[in-house]
Amino acid sequence: MDAISLGVPEPILERLPADDETAATDMQQAVAGWETKLNRAIEEADDDRDAAVRILEAVDRFEQRYERYDELVPELRAWGQSPIYAIAWRTLYADVIAQLYAHDDLGEHLDRERNMRLVEDGIRLQDL
Repeated sequence: MDAISLGVPEPILERLPADDETAATDMQQAVAGWETKLNRAIEEADDDRDAAVRILEAVDRFEQRYERYDELVPELRAWGQSPIYAIAWRTLYADVIAQLYAHDDLGEHLDRERNMRLVEDGIRLQDL
């Protein structure tokens, strides 16, 4: 499997407050760190399936963080605070997941691994 290249989409950075450069830097550093860890996982993997298993674990964490930020948005609004940072991070997690699925044939491997997990957990597609 080829190395992964991730980035922070420019529209996300443009939506951040202009007077706060720290958030953009934090996002870029976070994505660079994720890219490094995911590429290390690919290098250490025995085969493409093993790499997909490791990357799917990261995708699961990204989805949990996405949901956490998504739940935070209405709460911030209810308290009269700007949810811009929560929205930006939520969008970043969604975009990173999309970047991973769009990488070469990684999306197919991730879908296959997810389906295998469903069957291993005893959940049948008709029960969903």
